[in-house]
Amino acid sequence: MALFGRKKTSIGLDIGSGLIKVAVIDHGKSQPELVRVAMTPLLADAIVEGEIMDPGIVADAISSCLAQAGVSAKAVVTAVGGRDVIIKKIQIERVKEQQARELMRWEAEQHVPFDMESVELDFQILDPNGTDDQMSVLLVAAKRELVEAKVRVLTDAGLSAAAVDVDAFALHNAFERNHPEAMNGIVALVNVGHEVTNINIVEDGVPILTRDLTVGTRRFREDLQRDRGLGAEEAAALLQGYDQSEHLNAVFETRAEEIAVGVERAAAFLASSSRSGAQVSAVYVCGGGSRAPGLIDALAARLRLPVEPASPLANLVVRDGAFESLVTDEVAPLMMLPIGLALRQPA
Repeated sequence: MALFGRKKTSIGLDIGSGLIKVAVIDHGKSQPELVRVAMTPLLADAIVEGEIMDPGIVADAISSCLAQAGVSAKAVVTAVGGRDVIIKKIQIERVKEQQARELMRWEAEQHVPFDMESVELDFQILDPNGTDDQMSVLLVAAKRELVEAKVRVLTDAGLSAAAVDVDAFALHNAFERNHPEAMNGIVALVNVGHEVTNINIVEDGVPILTRDLTVGTRRFREDLQRDRGLGAEEAAALLQGYDQSEHLNAVFETRAEEIAVGVERAAAFLASSSRSGAQVSAVYVCGGGSRAPGLIDALAARLRLPVEPASPLANLVVRDGAFESLVTDEVAPLMMLPIGLALRQPA
């Protein structure tokens, strides 16, 4: 399809540990329009804890997913994340952006626990029109080898990176478009993935703190098999079904506690470092794990906060046939990250 080769179209590619996901968005109209989504399962252990163990298998899965989406363009937007990415809100002396760029490497040495020679740095001034002596800056640092590994697997699949984003920012990109009501005050966006749960704290529409927990749908399934005596297919059916069960409730007593503690610790860190001392007022949940019957209820009961699903389609124009043979309600929670990537305007 020639449409997917035009400059006005962006292709978001999410290389997850369980699924490869693609979202195609057309920016040629007054509002971005979701044109197509696709997903391809990844063989177990091809990616472990974010590290690509078998580049050939991953490259083949990427090519298959793009073919399903009818994509012929070679430039995609992808992202990096995990413990080798640091996002931090800092205060520095108010200077012009060019001066800030010169200062940032020195500032990063004070805040980033990596060798400065091995990282890629970027930043954004959050209050460029402020008049105070100090200004707020969002500092981002990623280990260069992480970025290079992601670019390498794209090359293996015959692709190039139009941009390499950060997972937390891509999630926020889709969240901001679809949930404008959450852009005031402090909220948590929790993305429950296959191996990892990302916790993003958003203050007045700015992602200011991110934490990763090594818990996700894979751990849920293993708990159901080990502790509840279920077979692999039965465990998967419960997680992807619509009905709560005593088995799931038992698993979520432990796993919802882990996620809730992660949210509370991130919120406590923010409160201790913030002048206002404001607290998280609501939690939004996305990712494949958010579909598991009873998880959102368990989190709400544990956190004693409003907890609701976050949808990447709540305020997005979707073209007829975008989900083709996929069931929209089942797939949508998994698409927050690739849609956030594809929402980046093409260069």
